[in-house]
Amino acid sequence: MVKFIGKRLLQTVLILLASSVLIFVMIRATPSDPITSMTKGKRISAETREALVRQYHLDKTQPEQYLIWITGVLHGDFGDSFAKKQPVTDLLAARLPTTLQIVLMSAVFSLLISIPVGIFCAVKMNTAVDRILSVLTLIFAASPVFLTGIVLMLVFALRLRWFPSFGAGKTFTQNLYYLFLPSLALSLNMVALIARITRSNMIEQLNSGYTSTAIAKGIPYWKVVLGHCLKNALIPVITVASIQIGSMVVGAVLVESVFALGGVGDLLISSIKASDYPVVQGITLMLVALFALINLAVDIVYALIDPRIRLE
Repeated sequence: MVKFIGKRLLQTVLILLASSVLIFVMIRATPSDPITSMTKGKRISAETREALVRQYHLDKTQPEQYLIWITGVLHGDFGDSFAKKQPVTDLLAARLPTTLQIVLMSAVFSLLISIPVGIFCAVKMNTAVDRILSVLTLIFAASPVFLTGIVLMLVFALRLRWFPSFGAGKTFTQNLYYLFLPSLALSLNMVALIARITRSNMIEQLNSGYTSTAIAKGIPYWKVVLGHCLKNALIPVITVASIQIGSMVVGAVLVESVFALGGVGDLLISSIKASDYPVVQGITLMLVALFALINLAVDIVYALIDPRIRLE
């Protein structure tokens, strides 16, 4: 198991290193002027411009700039924002908790809703309840995250006034209340997909030979469903869930914009508009790192559920 984790950890480090190179090159390929971002379009003298170029190492070659940046990242320094004149780490530290809380709440909502719905639909296959839930999940799966967020805001915030329509609370309890609607909006798309995959895999397991044998031996039906079928159906469900949870980090950008939450998403969008290289690089690399760490955690869960995986 230790060898398996070590191998996956090494792969994750290599992925992050390759991603950092790609992020750096792609951002530098955009037709933008970072000096304009620093001065906010104001006219400056040639001497001031030259000083800014030297200060932010823009006079060096791109490989040299990358080495300076990645060395700082390894020491926890993502550089300073061109536009805000603040360390990128400080900007991320102020906004990251909101984004992570949205993603965490959305993941919990998704798993708590989708897996029971998928199991129930499989057990009640081809009944009216199964068809109704299948149609609802199909609608949610096809609906973009921002559209779902707008609809939920119109119904539950503006019309029913059960939840606030924007902003985040100041305490943990307030955060749960303020972020409930955005988290639900972000989770519904994932709920739909995982519920349908759970249903499909559970039907396959329920129709297998070992299920009939277990029932013939007198094992209670729900014990067979939850104790045998569900465990065998979890691997593909976990695979899709891991990808979806990773994509939630990106989807949170849209949700934060709809509900004006002031998280990492808002910072990323404003930094892209301002050609703020260090902030865009830092946020993008952080998103890739979160996605990679989620996949690493899922690989470990795979190995715990099915020991054959760690032997491959």
